[in-house]
Amino acid sequence: MNKTITSTNQQTDSLFVLIKSLSKSEKRQFNLYIGRLGGNIDAKFFALFKVLEKQKTYDEKTIIKTGIVSKQQLSNLKAHLYKQILTSLRLNPVHKNIRIQIREQLDFATVLYLKGLYKQSLKLLDKAKNMALDSEEKNMAYEIIEFEKLIESQYITRSINTRADELTIQAKGISQQNVITSKLSNLSLQLYGILLKKGYVRNDDELKKVNEYFNARLPKYAFDKLGFREKLWLYKANLWHSFLIQDFLQSYKYANKWINLFKEAPKNITLHPVFYLKGVNYLLESLFFIKHYKKLKEEFSFLEKGIENNVIPKNSNTEILMFQYYYTNKLHLHFFEGSFIEGEYLVAIINEKIELYRNLLDNHHIVVFYYKIACLYFGMGKNTECIFYLNKIINSKNLHVAEDLQCFARVLSLIAHYESGLDYHLEMQFKDTYRFLIKMENLQEVQKEFISSIKALGDVYPHQIKNEFKKIYDRLKVFENHPYEKRAFLYLDILSWLESKIQNKTVSQIIQEKFKEYAK
Repeated sequence: MNKTITSTNQQTDSLFVLIKSLSKSEKRQFNLYIGRLGGNIDAKFFALFKVLEKQKTYDEKTIIKTGIVSKQQLSNLKAHLYKQILTSLRLNPVHKNIRIQIREQLDFATVLYLKGLYKQSLKLLDKAKNMALDSEEKNMAYEIIEFEKLIESQYITRSINTRADELTIQAKGISQQNVITSKLSNLSLQLYGILLKKGYVRNDDELKKVNEYFNARLPKYAFDKLGFREKLWLYKANLWHSFLIQDFLQSYKYANKWINLFKEAPKNITLHPVFYLKGVNYLLESLFFIKHYKKLKEEFSFLEKGIENNVIPKNSNTEILMFQYYYTNKLHLHFFEGSFIEGEYLVAIINEKIELYRNLLDNHHIVVFYYKIACLYFGMGKNTECIFYLNKIINSKNLHVAEDLQCFARVLSLIAHYESGLDYHLEMQFKDTYRFLIKMENLQEVQKEFISSIKALGDVYPHQIKNEFKKIYDRLKVFENHPYEKRAFLYLDILSWLESKIQNKTVSQIIQEKFKEYAK
């Protein structure tokens, strides 16, 4: 397990972050690796490693004071140490995934080729090529075939009489598949970029533009000729398109197709664990959006068993994804069931893991957790704790990809302040929230209606409050299934809160009553 890191300043130094990410076994291996080099145990770069290993935060002045290295030489020494650590990690069996194994065979074949041992080189290349094709690493397979062609064209090996034709046909087929994969992956990335830059479609005009953009860039293909990787990117591109246009039923459809690729060939979970985990998360997220509780519970249990039984390979990358996806969807299940109090124990675990992975998590994913924790506390009626976590989002800087989240955090903060009776703070909240939303230029009708309605409550007599809540509820209810406005209710269940005010019940009670209907 990686060591806990608390300071965010250390993220500015790559070497320090790398050293702090090392597990105990990786550090032990690095010590053994240095020992095997002979005569390097007292080398300057190893002395620097020991100094940085002990530091809690990166401190260059302390390093210089040790006398290990001068300030002028420090940059070169750090670069050398960085390279030595990476070399040691590359030798670690834990990190020997299929790509590294293929690359290793290719390196060995290159050495044999340079020594003039062409047949031996071709033999290793054939082995590496089969590994690449079996694991759907077709870019690497193409590179290997091109190397084979180079050897066959330069030297008369007489390995197979029809070798030239065979390699040409193989290269052409893989090249065509790689072109389709490249176009689909480009389209997927471009759609994701649009989502980050402009957000979800908000009207018919934006919907038309996104659909035209998608259809114009979707390559022509014969589905029966697509392999695992091509289908994966096809489903991913369609998934991002469906998210953009807020067609969450389609999101579920393509996320389900994505995961079925792995269920049909479980070996791909081991070969491509990151693709698998991301697909699982999109599937669970889609099921949450379309309120399909039974399927959500079933797929979550499948993920849970996969983690418990070590079906998914563990490394720093997959550990972080498993943490994010497992606890996000664990919270979603509590939101679905209305079992907010039962989910409170998750807060301490999530905060502990955020600190553990602080150097490896981007700020966006951290504040997403803060928002979900705030929603958990709001559901429990603990508004002070809710406001505490919302302030972590509202006061956070450089959240270019989380403006949507900032918006809903501010709206929820208004409600939490209202519930707490913090009148002075509430007036400030109205001004700040309205100013922020106008600046965002992304104000939805639901938000406009809600903010103006809540602000007007200040002028309503106490005996009229319940009736006023009913009016607000009726005005917002019409947007619940609106193609461009429904997403607001996925971030924040305003309707359940309004129902709780009308019926004199807690938010948790209202959601539990709704859950009984979903769970039937």
